[in-house]
Amino acid sequence: MVATWGATGYGGSMDSEQYPEFRLGNVLMTSFTATLSERYGDAIERVPTPQRLVDWFRVHDLQVASCSETELEVSRDLRESIHLVATAVAANDALPLEELLLINQCSESGSASPELTSAGTMRWRLHTESVSDALAVICMNTVSVLSGERGGRLALCASQTCQAAFFDTSRNRTRRWCDMNTCGNREKKARFLANKRAQRN
Repeated sequence: MVATWGATGYGGSMDSEQYPEFRLGNVLMTSFTATLSERYGDAIERVPTPQRLVDWFRVHDLQVASCSETELEVSRDLRESIHLVATAVAANDALPLEELLLINQCSESGSASPELTSAGTMRWRLHTESVSDALAVICMNTVSVLSGERGGRLALCASQTCQAAFFDTSRNRTRRWCDMNTCGNREKKARFLANKRAQRN
């Protein structure tokens, strides 16, 4: 799902509309790795600035006070480590140890705890409202998802320019695309045009 989140509603930056839209889903881990899309084509960076990363955190109800350029770089490094580990899990390959170590370190470095809201839902309270707190929450979700605690199947997008990890909860576990509205439609359009060209020839 692709969504635009403006400045109203969660206190996002006023210039957020100039940046690529966030690709949001039901799994925090894969929503985080989706802040970079088309990794194997014309890559689209969806958190190009520290403030944009703060916007992304707040969309996911992770109330971070601020973000530095260094923290943005650390977050991107973690994002790519999670992507590599998730790719290995989906492909039944050995997990890359260096990336695994970074995920575990970030999981321990922050301070956050789950809270039950008056609506009966769970939210995370970041004890210092820092980027490290938010990254710890993402890593805890990553550990839960990749260790098999969540029902479903971790898969890789069939688009050769994307290959993003996504969580397949379809009835038969046969979903092929990370997002039908983007990768799925693009691939279907490409096949349609290829068939038309073949018919003309």
